[in-house]
This record gives sequence, structure tokens and C-alpha cells, in this order.
Amino acid sequence: MSEATISFAEEVQAYGWAARDSSGILSPFHFTRRTNGGNDIIMKILYCGICHSDLHLAKNEVGTSRYPLLPGHEIVVEVPKVGSSVTKFKVGDKAGVGCMVGSCGSCDNCARDLENHCPKMTRTYNNFSRESTLTFGGYSDKLVVEEHFAVRIPDNLPLAGVAPMLCAGITVYSPMRNFGLFEHGKHLGVIGLGGLGHMAVKFAKAVGAKVTVISTSPNKKKEAIEQLGVDDFLISGDQQQLQAAVGTMDGIIDTVSAPGSCSLAID
Repeated sequence: MSEATISFAEEVQAYGWAARDSSGILSPFHFTRRTNGGNDIIMKILYCGICHSDLHLAKNEVGTSRYPLLPGHEIVVEVPKVGSSVTKFKVGDKAGVGCMVGSCGSCDNCARDLENHCPKMTRTYNNFSRESTLTFGGYSDKLVVEEHFAVRIPDNLPLAGVAPMLCAGITVYSPMRNFGLFEHGKHLGVIGLGGLGHMAVKFAKAVGAKVTVISTSPNKKKEAIEQLGVDDFLISGDQQQLQAAVGTMDGIIDTVSAPGSCSLAID
């Protein structure tokens, strides 16, 4: 067995930042990552994005938090060691881990590469693993994950910028792809220009789509057009602008959580 291959005979000692209660305050936390078989990779965490759900869960605003809670599911890593059966990664590769780290592997959803719909899907943190241990996320220095739940990151991508793509990015990419909006020449409407909205804009412009942003914030117009390449910018409170745009878009993606935002896309 080479030095780059591990037997997983010992648990992995790790260090991170965790919340102990609903104050959401993070403090240093020493813990162990699980041991497992040869299909796993040990990861050295390089970057982890901050998703707003991390804040919700750290403060138990959803009512499902389990403490200690160590957030983070936009994780970019380097692979220093691999299990003996790993084929997808080699030592030195850069990889990413998103919102899930496990599933049953045998249901219809898993068979169709829809593990995110698996009834036994394991979330990256604040969930129980198959070994009935609490999962801890990416606000830490190491991670152990089955290779199936990690993605290979090309060497030419800026790693810090990749991290948000693993949650915010896939959140908008998936519906755009599934509904045929991720294509050259399509006209996409994007409601909201925050974390999710600007990702949708970047994806759409990358494939040569036309993009119209619908926003409540006039002060974002200059940045949207000059820096993100948005083709048109509508103020959601201006009914004349909205009426003029009716029927001009192939689809609209709503990235705003505020009540009533969807009505802009329907009315």
C-alpha cells in the first residue's frame, strides 16, 4: 500500500468552529471524523462558503438544530489521501462537497442520480450518518467523504470562487438546466440580485443567454449592467416596466424569499 493510500484504521482528528446553543456563537471545537472503508477520501479543507442556512441553523431558527452544530456545506478541498478502492480522485486533486455526504444507494432516486431526493439522504452537517453519529460541516480543517459525494474541481478554476457554487450555484443551475433555460439565445428573467440571483446571472451570461433582472433595489442597476453584463434591469415596483416586459422571457427564476415575490413571475 502506497503512502497516499490509507486503511482507515484510525479516526481522523479534526478541528473547527461550532455553535453550542441557539445563540449561534461559534467557538473552537475539537472532534473526530468517522472512519470508513476504501471508497472514502480524506480532505484538507481550503475554503468554505457561508450560506444563509448556516446562520439559520446555528441559531435554531428552523427548529431542527442539533448541538454542537458545525456548519458549512460549500466546501472546497485538496485530497491528500485516498482509500484503496477510490477511482475518481488521486492525491493532489481539488474537490468540492456540497449539501449532502451520503444516501441509501439502493432506492429509485439513488438509481437515477437523484440522491438529494433519497429518503435516507445524509446532509453534510446537522444530520445523523449511517453510523448514527452527528455530521459536522466545512467550518473545519478536515473532512472524510465517500468519493461519490465529491466533485472534481478543474485546476484552472479559482478555488475561493468555486465554494459558493456548491450550494448557491447548484440551487439556480439545477432549475435552469432542467427547464431548458441554460442555453444560448434564451431570455432569462431573474428576480432578485443577491447571492442566488447573481449566480443565475453569471451562469446565463456564460452560455450566451439574455438576462433581465427584476429587483426592488435601483442602486443595483449600475453594477448589474456594468459588472455582470445584465441586458435589462426592471424595478419590481414599476408596473409600467413590468407590463412592458410581459411575454418577452422564456422563463423566470425567483431567488427572493420575501412573500409575494413569485407573483411578479405569475401575474
